[in-house]
Amino acid sequence: MTIEQALTTARATAVDIPHVIGGREVRTGRTAPVVAPHDHHRPLGVVHWGTAAEAEAAINTALTAARDWHRQDWSQRVQPFLRAAELLAAGEWRDRLVAAAMLELSKTHGQADGDAAAETVDLLLAGIANLEAAYAVQPDSVDGVTNTLDYRPLEGFVFAVSPFNYASMSHLAFGPALLGNTVVWKPAESASWSAYLTLELLRVAGLPDGVINLVHGNGAEIGGTVLTHPELAAVHFTGSTATFQQIFRTVGTNIAGYRSYPRVVGETGGKGFVVVHPSADVDALTDAVVHGAFDYQGQKCSAASRLFVPRSLWPTVRDQLLDRTAQLRMGDPTEPGIQIGAVINARQFAKHEAALAQARAEGLVLTGGHADAQVGWFVEPTVLQVDDPQSPFLTEELFAPVTAALVYDDADWAKTLHLVDNSTGYALTGAVFATDEHAITEADDILRYTAGNYVINSHPTGAVVGQQPFGGARASGTNDKVGTVWNTIRFLSPRSVKRVASAGPRSSRTSQPV
Repeated sequence: MTIEQALTTARATAVDIPHVIGGREVRTGRTAPVVAPHDHHRPLGVVHWGTAAEAEAAINTALTAARDWHRQDWSQRVQPFLRAAELLAAGEWRDRLVAAAMLELSKTHGQADGDAAAETVDLLLAGIANLEAAYAVQPDSVDGVTNTLDYRPLEGFVFAVSPFNYASMSHLAFGPALLGNTVVWKPAESASWSAYLTLELLRVAGLPDGVINLVHGNGAEIGGTVLTHPELAAVHFTGSTATFQQIFRTVGTNIAGYRSYPRVVGETGGKGFVVVHPSADVDALTDAVVHGAFDYQGQKCSAASRLFVPRSLWPTVRDQLLDRTAQLRMGDPTEPGIQIGAVINARQFAKHEAALAQARAEGLVLTGGHADAQVGWFVEPTVLQVDDPQSPFLTEELFAPVTAALVYDDADWAKTLHLVDNSTGYALTGAVFATDEHAITEADDILRYTAGNYVINSHPTGAVVGQQPFGGARASGTNDKVGTVWNTIRFLSPRSVKRVASAGPRSSRTSQPV
């Protein structure tokens, strides 16, 4: 099968996406349409939404499956994940998953392949390597005393909530399951097909029924049941800051009702910055901004959505940026030569459309600035110039192909760095462009807590598994770095075991004199 054949098959097949609970495919009849964002009048199929009943069934199934799953030796537990990585490395499964991501998520072939295939494989293999690394950390033993750490999975179940923008974030469910946990997984409403196919791959690879249970539906409806359950052991989340804060509030309100204190792990929003020193390489800068701001329609929490440029460089930077942006082609991302697809759904489109209307009204638009939903939810790649350092275009996440530039006086380098640090609550990604080593050192110091992923002379997006562990703090999450051993340990509960050597069997008989 080729990717073209996979796309043809996917378009011709009306998908009927069920819940997967204990290996059973559950169809409730309460359906929502699955559409391609770039061609939303042509349905791809339907997904069955659930209620509290499906959520409760998924929890009970996960708890039952845990009795056997956590007792399996880790070397056996990892086998389905290794097999899934092999199946996804090349062949029919890779093409099927990539095609689904291109259609459902409006990704180009390169974006979908890098996400649904390559990064999913990387995270599966990284999860296994991290498991081995964690298990290898053992305490010292002394003569007569053996000390070990027993790396137990958490007691209860893990609730995984994955976003629409990365199919590879199936790892939010897969990572904890690798460690012996059982999982209730709720993917984003707009990414149900990709999630279902990825779990189907893992089931084909040998994952036992009930280890991961997939439920679709409204976040508040499903979450209301799951988050208040006494056996909730952890939440593994990627999504909006507002949703994550609501999860924290719910857990806090119910804290006395849990068997154990739930671990709450999450990566949330961002307002990725690019701050430019007068010594910067302008060609490298403009290339990085175009990629960082507009790849995947800016629907990345790492996107370069705010730009700080010295007055001396601004005319050149502006002209190059506008020229590069004008060359981008927007349309159906399954077609060759298209770089920009559509935003994910009507709700996001409406938010972007309103924001661009405000930008036009304020006279901020340098290029782009319009949106059109006639065929698909298309938002033009947009560059804004703002004068107000507290403008919402510089401080609030939009999740759109929009970047806002603020021009500063060259002498205000240090002042601008402090502005970057303090003007938004987010602290996920950022980049500094400079060739002056003193300026790089100064930026590194002032911006130390401004980004969990900090880049010098490149765009702030595109973290690679195993090379740039991803995650941020402040309003951007708990910075537990998914795909690393630091994330792994959040889903383990170590037990310290001390064993004292026996002096040997004692006789129960008392010796008698001869």
